[in-house]
Amino acid sequence: MPMYYLIMLIGFVVWLGGTALAGEPVAAGPRTITVALVGSGDFTSIQEAVDSAKKGDTVFLKPGAYPQDLTIHSKENIKLIGAGADKVTLLGHGQMVGVLHVGKWPYGATNIEIKGMTINEHGGHALGIFNGNGITLRDLHVKGMIFGQQVQDVRIEDCVIGGSETTGVQFADSQAVLVGNYIHDNDHGVNVAGKSEVRLERNIITRSLFEAVVVNDRAKAMLIGNTLVKNGGGAAFLGYSQSEAFGNVVGLNKVGFLVAQSSRAKTSFNALYNSEGNYMRAGSPNTPAPELKQDSDFVGDPRFVDAEHDDFRLRADSALLNVGQFPFLGALPPVQPSAANRQSK
Repeated sequence: MPMYYLIMLIGFVVWLGGTALAGEPVAAGPRTITVALVGSGDFTSIQEAVDSAKKGDTVFLKPGAYPQDLTIHSKENIKLIGAGADKVTLLGHGQMVGVLHVGKWPYGATNIEIKGMTINEHGGHALGIFNGNGITLRDLHVKGMIFGQQVQDVRIEDCVIGGSETTGVQFADSQAVLVGNYIHDNDHGVNVAGKSEVRLERNIITRSLFEAVVVNDRAKAMLIGNTLVKNGGGAAFLGYSQSEAFGNVVGLNKVGFLVAQSSRAKTSFNALYNSEGNYMRAGSPNTPAPELKQDSDFVGDPRFVDAEHDDFRLRADSALLNVGQFPFLGALPPVQPSAANRQSK
């Protein structure tokens, strides 16, 4: 075969194997879709940007206060990322209860991550999650209620949630994990209802008008290493709920643990320091229940750094360090002694 034709044949084979065959589109990779109020992004509407997103895409919100509502449904594996909670605010437009919805009956959403923004409330709700799976909320400032119904594998992490006239976070028939959040100034902090299963770990819940945590109906909850402080009550285990509480600091509330006779609550290695009672049986009225105290519990001043100004770190001389399997009780690690103090010992 002449050399010219051989070269042409080799070139054709390389083209056939290394590029798309005729009629086969080249697969596009994940995109980052930008939204900006001033028109410097791909969209000015967050809803239009999310509607255009495909599996694997990220919708990025540039700084601004967005007077828009948003519903994410029938989507899988997309991210909604703001430039920061101090730079991006979803104000809402007053067209629906709540400003941001993930899932909409009968449509859900799967593997959705939302982070880096402030979400205001409308009609008492800020963020609703319905009929979804694999929802992650991280680094958000939520000014109102987060409500979840029939959702699975929800993770709420490192968020500030407060200012609800009802409840900060409420779940019905859902499965969720809350880690490292600051939940403040609500009627109730967290409400776990229906047949929900919720784990709370290393959260601070403070200044609730009533209880920091309520577990009701046939729900199951696990409370590990939380600080429930300066609330009307610490944790209430009601109905036919089943709960476990280990390593928590429940202090400066009116009541510590409130337990209904019909519920089951397994507790150990908790620290309690409350004004009207540390252990109470639910009733009309509630009655003291000192028999609920476990031998591993600590009753006394937890020695916060500055509880008056909401610094709930433990002092270096607190008795709540190295208790059982816990290096410290509660949500926050203790302050370290000064170098001068260490040298003097």
